Amino acid sequence: MQTDALRLCELSVVEALFDPLPDVVFFVKDRDGRYLRVNQTLVRRSAQRSKQALLGRTSKEIFPGAMGEAFWVQDRSVISSGAAMQRHLELHLYADGGAGWCLTHKLPLRDEPQGERPGAVLGVAGISRDLGRPDQSHPVYGQIAELAQQIRSHYDQPLHLGDWARAVGLTLDRVEHLFQRIFHLSPREMLLQARLDAARRLLVESPDLSVAAIAMQCGYSDQSAFTRQFKATTSLTPSQYRRLQQGHQPSGEPWRVAA
Repeated sequence: MQTDALRLCELSVVEALFDPLPDVVFFVKDRDGRYLRVNQTLVRRSAQRSKQALLGRTSKEIFPGAMGEAFWVQDRSVISSGAAMQRHLELHLYADGGAGWCLTHKLPLRDEPQGERPGAVLGVAGISRDLGRPDQSHPVYGQIAELAQQIRSHYDQPLHLGDWARAVGLTLDRVEHLFQRIFHLSPREMLLQARLDAARRLLVESPDLSVAAIAMQCGYSDQSAFTRQFKATTSLTPSQYRRLQQGHQPSGEPWRVAA
């Protein structure tokens, strides 16, 4: 009983620590994916009135449709495998048509170990952090910003990071490290971001352009690879995203968040 009380106390403290952070979603769920703990950011972004409105419900109930289903599948994968999901780059979509990039982390919650065996998985805890602004005060920001611009401008081409790094007098390892420090992304994650941002624009602004044509224009070798990556990042297929944007009616309230 004392151990259970201590765990509840620890969760309350962690929840309180995350409550004031407007750019971080925090949650704890049981083995069935039902919310046990949430922070105020998740309450606000899910357009609920209070934390109590989320507790005991799953992401499929809070976020109906493909995205709620995708979050639930993530939870089931972490719980069934016992393996963490780290640095999953996701695009969050909102009811006003806006979108924001974030990095999501999910960890299995385990019971006390039994001898040499790890404890049984009891649930999942996670955070989803909005990507911050680049650190422009870093002394080599100008060089790294130039490489970032190359990636964003040539998203339809293979990534030639080694050649670009040498052109600005940096090693490849140094570039990888500085990208994480300055942009909070790896170069390949930035390339993925640039490709999918371009694809989203084309899906909305060029309704007569086929998904296959958009895939080719955005640097993908085939439509299936594009569709897999688009769905893994947005929880929607390109066609679902296009239909959603075509039927979108602004309401000013958040529509989906990683949860």
